[in-house]
Amino acid sequence: MKITCGYFIYLFIFFRIFFYSLTAIKMFYKNGDSLTAAQREFRRFYNLGRHGAVPSKHAIKYWFNNFEETGSALKKKPTGRPRSARTPQNIDVVRESVLRSPRRSIRKQAAAVEMSRESVHRILTLDLKFHPYKLQIVQQLRENDYQLRLEYCQQMITNINNDDEFLSKLWMSDEAHFHLTGYVNKQNYRYWADTNPNEVHERPLRTSKVTVWCAVSLHGIIGPYFFENEQGILVTVTANRYMEMLQSFVTPELNNFPHVQETWCQQDGATSHTARQSLEAVRELFGNRVISRFGNVPWPPRSPDLSSKVYTTRPRTLDELKQRIQEEIHSIPAEMLQRVTLYLLYQ
Repeated sequence: MKITCGYFIYLFIFFRIFFYSLTAIKMFYKNGDSLTAAQREFRRFYNLGRHGAVPSKHAIKYWFNNFEETGSALKKKPTGRPRSARTPQNIDVVRESVLRSPRRSIRKQAAAVEMSRESVHRILTLDLKFHPYKLQIVQQLRENDYQLRLEYCQQMITNINNDDEFLSKLWMSDEAHFHLTGYVNKQNYRYWADTNPNEVHERPLRTSKVTVWCAVSLHGIIGPYFFENEQGILVTVTANRYMEMLQSFVTPELNNFPHVQETWCQQDGATSHTARQSLEAVRELFGNRVISRFGNVPWPPRSPDLSSKVYTTRPRTLDELKQRIQEEIHSIPAEMLQRVTLYLLYQ
């Protein structure tokens, strides 16, 4: 057998790619399946310079997928009909694993049953007809809440029927906490099942935050108002601070809108809103046109809040967070407020 120089070059390239691929796969596993971290560790392992050539993310992912599927970084040539992991036995194994732990990710399910992620995903979707249901965050209702909500709706319908302009005179208000770290990311939660389990997840968020008050109506928006002291530090919303906000901020703002003498106010049943002195301050502004706990129209407890687009670009400081809140509130078009009001009117 004649061995040429080209043959040695071929062997050298083959083994270099082989060892490079194994090293890249090892770094990928070692760094939590991060392609960027794998490239960084690869550069350190081979003592490459800052701008030294390393395998691309596509190459690392290609080698990793081959390794997961065949046990080899290099693609094996198919021999006859490809084998399938979707056997009746494997389908039963995956079903039992998912039923035991429906909140586990596909990666963890695959590790538990010692199968590839692709095979587990195919079995879940094609054979078991399971779906990854998203997390739902809802208010928990008590038994008496349903009747209170029904009575509130009936009273509101009566007010709308008695006054065609009732909704145009209504201001809906509330506070909200905006955490600097964002909110519960529902994209990270799945519940694998053949029918929707309507799972509810409660998760406290204890981070730096701001407390914001705002009111909306058909005619526009009042706010945002940040509850903070003179140094810009967050303060708790108390009855006295709520009264101060009504007198120093809401009253002058309200005079810029029509129907001031006939305006209705909605607020929830928070203690700072329903304390005796708070309700007295609210009634000084709105008379007997108060929708609230202990108000002229009782506001039902545990009513849902609106979500926000503040976190579409993640703020890094509290000042940036407040700026994003102001931008989003000021960007709400008047047409949207009108459409919301008309939608409520004709439902």
